[in-house]
Amino acid sequence: MSRVSVPCHVKGTVALQVGDVRTSHGRPGVLVIDVSFPSIAPFQLQEIMFKNYYTAFLSIRVRQHTSMHTPAKWVTCLRNYCLMPDPHSEEGAQEYVSLFKHQMLCDMAKVLELRLILRQPSPLWLSFTVEELQIYQQGPKSPSMTFPKWLSHPVPCEQPVPLLEGLPDPSRVSSEVQQMWALTEMIRASHTSARIGRFDVDGCYDLNLLSYT
Repeated sequence: MSRVSVPCHVKGTVALQVGDVRTSHGRPGVLVIDVSFPSIAPFQLQEIMFKNYYTAFLSIRVRQHTSMHTPAKWVTCLRNYCLMPDPHSEEGAQEYVSLFKHQMLCDMAKVLELRLILRQPSPLWLSFTVEELQIYQQGPKSPSMTFPKWLSHPVPCEQPVPLLEGLPDPSRVSSEVQQMWALTEMIRASHTSARIGRFDVDGCYDLNLLSYT
């Protein structure tokens, strides 16, 4: 299915502090990134793509348009999606990730705004985020291809052209020619090739005939 990139505005990250903020041990373990779409009407989200940078878990909330008389509400569509199998190792730390609408917990129609909640519980990494964020909506359906009538409705096998009136049937003529050829071969085979001699009578010579020569 086709997809179309949606122009979006990614706001600055908001860090939620983990630990005592008055000591050096306190560090941000949660980041919140809001994504808005000021130049487009509510749309059907198809895919979210980004490059991870040391984020271990991702949750996403979506604000959707409901009706003219009901204010838009936030709904959790992805909860604690694992981006790094082990937050303390490099695996998955800088991978490209694609999330599709069928992976979401709710319908992704009439999207107004997204909120990405990033978590990294490991103290090994100084910073974490997501980069190269791209949002896609469902593109227009491909137009159905039309075929000429003669191609979409093939004609049945062609019937043999009827013989012209007054002309013999070719198959009958061919059969008669073959019979004549066979008869000729039989006559040729039965004809003797031995030449009858001048004085030869049943394979012998007549002395009377020889005496007059």
